[in-house]
Amino acid sequence: MNKNANMPAAGDSVVSMVGVSKSFGSTNVLRDINLEVKKGESAVVMGGSGSGKSVLIKHIVGLLKPDSGTVTVLGKHVESIWGDELDHLRLSIGYLFQSGALFDSMTVKENLQFFLDRHKNLTQQEADETILKTLEWVGLPEKLSQYPAELSGGQKKRIALARAIILEPELILYDEPTTGLDPVSVRMVSDLIVQLQAERGITSIAITHDLLCAEIISDSVHFLQDGQFLTSGSLSEISRYKDPAIASFFGDISVPTS
Repeated sequence: MNKNANMPAAGDSVVSMVGVSKSFGSTNVLRDINLEVKKGESAVVMGGSGSGKSVLIKHIVGLLKPDSGTVTVLGKHVESIWGDELDHLRLSIGYLFQSGALFDSMTVKENLQFFLDRHKNLTQQEADETILKTLEWVGLPEKLSQYPAELSGGQKKRIALARAIILEPELILYDEPTTGLDPVSVRMVSDLIVQLQAERGITSIAITHDLLCAEIISDSVHFLQDGQFLTSGSLSEISRYKDPAIASFFGDISVPTS
């Protein structure tokens, strides 16, 4: 699937990072990062281990504050808000963890209800309807009463995605959304991410090293190396960029040009 042929129309910026730098002691992890993601866009951040990808994402949700530069998310300057204001912003951001991070001791229903109980004032009937509707959307309504240990890897990812969207966020951050999955499950999860964008207009930023996932979901790809973006563009453009780090990352894998 070539999403670059159907790029969303330019809209308001959902995420804007301008001149963001972050160091831990003498280690410069992010260096003058500039990133803009428009409403409805799906951006992918790629790069080798230790390039600064996770630190970048943590700035977007306010888990880290930049040493310099600004981070604006949904119109809020993340580096300058705290407490209730920051908590309110985070409710507009869904997060799909690399591990899925489901509660092992809870059923699928209880995993989803956990967030509704804390952040929505719903009757039990309303909560039940919301949970079932969300599970139907990811194609797993029959897993309502099962525990995570009873699910396959792909099913766990889809349930984790259901949990990430149940509060109807405007932005979703994906941390390696398809890691450890077989190609069929990779495509299934990736297609759901595209469907979220198409049907709900959700903006997304994904960290991934999975080229199939990146090919399916990306409107733009940003390659991070040693805390700096080497280049940005489509996946095929990135793969052809003349730089040793990118050549090493892609190896001999062929990336479609259309």
